[in-house]
Amino acid sequence: MILTLEWTPDGVRFIDQTKLPLEESYVLATTYQQVADVIVTMVVRGAPAIGVSAAMGVALGAKDTDALTTEEFAPEFEQICEKLASTRPTAVNLFWAIDRMKVLFLRLQGQGASLDEVKQSLLDEALTMYDEDIASCKAIGAHGADLMPDDGGVLTHCNAGALATCGYGTALGVIRGAVERGKQIHVYADETRPFLQGARLTAWELMADGIPTTVLCDSMAASLMRQGKIKAVVVGADRIAANGDVANKIGTYSVAIMAKEHGIPFYVAAPWSTIDRATKTGEDIPIEERPAREVTHHGGKQLTPHGVGICNPAFDVTPAKYVTAIITERGVLRSPYSESLAAGELVSQS
Repeated sequence: MILTLEWTPDGVRFIDQTKLPLEESYVLATTYQQVADVIVTMVVRGAPAIGVSAAMGVALGAKDTDALTTEEFAPEFEQICEKLASTRPTAVNLFWAIDRMKVLFLRLQGQGASLDEVKQSLLDEALTMYDEDIASCKAIGAHGADLMPDDGGVLTHCNAGALATCGYGTALGVIRGAVERGKQIHVYADETRPFLQGARLTAWELMADGIPTTVLCDSMAASLMRQGKIKAVVVGADRIAANGDVANKIGTYSVAIMAKEHGIPFYVAAPWSTIDRATKTGEDIPIEERPAREVTHHGGKQLTPHGVGICNPAFDVTPAKYVTAIITERGVLRSPYSESLAAGELVSQS
């Protein structure tokens, strides 16, 4: 299994996704500030992986503190959390993971735990999140496998695979689950401009698994749908609002509209940590604006005229009406999502 990130005695080790697919190299973050930089520069990316990375960043900051007591460490802990929370605004898993670490710290502080106990508990929690993420992805794959066609083309956008999680993947986890059951799936991977996560990462993952894959320009999807080559679409998500609106990589909204027009099911695969019931609709989801250089340059070469205006939102929002089902580790949810998401939340609390 691809090791997207892992805790080591020296720091947090990440596969450098900016160098894939031609170079498999790794980055070692030895401070929480370096973990934050790894998230911002997209060395690591994908909502679930970002969340666990942030949790490990908090644990790393605690490990390296010069404080002598838990009370001395408290202001520094808040600073660590604020730094990591400022990295990327759209992926709700980031804030979910940091909030989980905050709740643990406050509980330990209230219990009078020593700083050594706090350090170990924060690390244990981050490692638990890591294991939970892989287990969630495999459960998502199992739930979603039945929804995939027995044979034929499945389209995906961006990369919601092992590289976007701690392992196995969400959307690609569904595809992997279907293939493991003997389904003859051919994946069509949108290249996903401008960062090319589909062309670079999804294709690399699936080829390593021996799953037939074809990369296509984003503008080719509608034509293939019209030709009957696409039987289903499955994508990941960075945040799902309480009404079922889905924020995912820019271009997902277009794919959803095209799927609806051609009568093709459009599935969203995501762990429960991606669901944000505090955000009522997609209109309330903050959309990250990425640097203009990602559009103006490629491979170090400038592609656009000097001074031209650039629009580079990292995500768009797909209204719930275009989503056939949301696949989570708790099962497959269907419209009306305000009800099915609420019911899923109640299950977790019982």
